[in-house]
Amino acid sequence: MSLREKLLRVAPEEWENEFVRIRPMTTRDDLIYAGDGCRLTDEQREFVNPVWFSLGRAYLAPEDHDPCLIENERREPIGFLCFTAWADAYSWSYFLDVRQQGRGYGKRAAQLALRLLRLADPDMPVKLAVEAANTRAQRLYRSLGFRQLPERDGDDLVYAAC
Repeated sequence: MSLREKLLRVAPEEWENEFVRIRPMTTRDDLIYAGDGCRLTDEQREFVNPVWFSLGRAYLAPEDHDPCLIENERREPIGFLCFTAWADAYSWSYFLDVRQQGRGYGKRAAQLALRLLRLADPDMPVKLAVEAANTRAQRLYRSLGFRQLPERDGDDLVYAAC
């Protein structure tokens, strides 16, 4: 069963917490927000893959990539997230609109993403790749219980959920 199929089996109420909701992209407006409406800082652009990269991978291998929006408690889009299947683990990449940062949404979206992947397949490890210079993301992942592994994903550091 593919990652997307496993995620679709997770109950709809599990896709949210009291602060954020993650939902698969389904409309043209979702695509427009992710590609053009979600604003990033210059620093963020250096550290994250652009939306078109994630959407392209989802187009080419939809069973292994599930592009989603992150919404706040009012159901307004505030960021982009893409679940991904690696050879030996599940992962995600994500970013929040610069206008929504500093409110705790990023941490809560990461907690929710981790919960969703564990509900989808409790036996599959969760790993995240992060640029070595992206110390902010590394602190976030450590605060969520991830630990750095000795392996690399290209030039990126790899963290695993404990």
